Amino acid sequence: MRFERMSGLDPAQLDELEELISQLLKNPWDKGIGRPRELTLREAVVVTCGYARHNIVEDVWADIFDVDQSTISRVITDITPLIEAATAEFRPHADEAKERIKGIIALVDGTLWPCWSWSGHGKLWAQKYATTGHGGLIVSDRNGNVVYVSEPVPGHEHDMRKLNESEVKEILAEAGDVIGDKGFQGSGYITPIKKPQGGELLLREEDYNNQISSLRAPIERAVANIKTWRILHTDYRRPLRTFLDSFRAAIGLYFFKLSFS
Repeated sequence: MRFERMSGLDPAQLDELEELISQLLKNPWDKGIGRPRELTLREAVVVTCGYARHNIVEDVWADIFDVDQSTISRVITDITPLIEAATAEFRPHADEAKERIKGIIALVDGTLWPCWSWSGHGKLWAQKYATTGHGGLIVSDRNGNVVYVSEPVPGHEHDMRKLNESEVKEILAEAGDVIGDKGFQGSGYITPIKKPQGGELLLREEDYNNQISSLRAPIERAVANIKTWRILHTDYRRPLRTFLDSFRAAIGLYFFKLSFS
C-alpha cells in the first residue's frame, strides 16, 4: 500500500513517528502471544494519521485494510492520544513563540475548526462562519511561517475575546507590529478600514485595505496549509469529548512534518 499518500507522511516520517509512539506504549503492540492484532503498529499509525489527513469515514478505512469498522474505531481512539503526546514537542509553545516574534512584524488570523452541530452545545455556533465548530487564532511572521496556534474555544467567541483570553495577546505584545483583519479592530493592531454604515470607502481607503490584504496573504495561505489536515477543515464527526486530542494531534502532525523540511 502507498502509506505516504494515505497518511500524509513519507516513509522516514512514518518511521520516526512509529518509533516515538512505540516508546509511549505501556505494553508492546504485538505481544507475540494470544490472538494477534488485526493491524500492525505501522498500519494503526497510518490509519490514525490518515483519518486526520483526509477525515474519511471509518467504514472506508475498514474496507481499505479489510477489517471491521469497530477495529478502526478502537485504533483511532487508542492511537490519537499517543500521536498527540509524540508530537507535543513539535507544537510551538508560548515562550518559544514570543522569542520568534520578538521585534518583527507579526500576522494574526482567526479561524474555525468545524464540527457537527451537537445537541446541547449551542455555543459551538459561529455566526461569522454560519456553521458550528471551535474557534482558534494563528500567529505567523510576514512570510507565513506559523509560530503559534491557540487552543480551541467554542465557535461563538469573537476574535477579540479569543485574543484577550488566550496567550496570543502576550505573544503579540513582543512583536514590532501586528497586522490583523477586521475582527481585530480596536486592538491597536494594523487592520483594514471598516466601511461606514450607509456609505462607501474613499479610494485611498480602498487602496489601504488592498495593501493590508496583500500583507495578510501569507497567513491565509498558512491557515490553508494547516487545514490540509482535513479533520481541521471538514466537520469533525467523532464524539465531542475527543476533539481536543484530535486537534492537538493534527496540529502536532503539521509541525512534525515541517520539522523534516
